[in-house]
Amino acid sequence: MWIDKVKRLGLLSDTHGWIDKKYAEYFGVCDEIWHAGDIGSTETADYLAGIKPFRAVYGNIDDYTIRQMYPKTAHFKVEDVTVMMTHIGGYPGRYDPSVRLELYRTKPTLFVAGHSHILKVMFDKNLQCLHINPGAAGISGMQTVRTLIRFTIDKSEIKDLEVIELGGGL
Repeated sequence: MWIDKVKRLGLLSDTHGWIDKKYAEYFGVCDEIWHAGDIGSTETADYLAGIKPFRAVYGNIDDYTIRQMYPKTAHFKVEDVTVMMTHIGGYPGRYDPSVRLELYRTKPTLFVAGHSHILKVMFDKNLQCLHINPGAAGISGMQTVRTLIRFTIDKSEIKDLEVIELGGGL
């Protein structure tokens, strides 16, 4: 686990290879960008990494190249917040069996997962953990609105969460 002093974060998931110039517009004010899987292409990863420092996990549609670049699950610390990020994670009370044991063993302050294409921010009282699924930022899938999230980590506090709607598909 590594420790960073990043404060303003941009979070997205499920781009499925889609690059939207609005990513740069909204994440340009961030210190770092996180991607919760289903990146879809090295071009998308490179584009996001060209905006700000980039941290990601691979998702179920990502190919061998992406899987070599990014882990399935990432554990890290930003200020006093411990983070677990993966693609398929489920939600409080309905965590995916593939991550449930690790989640309860590590007890992060913030659990980030994508996959469902449904934006959700929920607090898990049992784990004392905030769960964030940023929805889907790409055009593949059943979502009617593409979404991004920005938030701030200040010492042990996760605050100033903003949901950014990018509109639907093309």
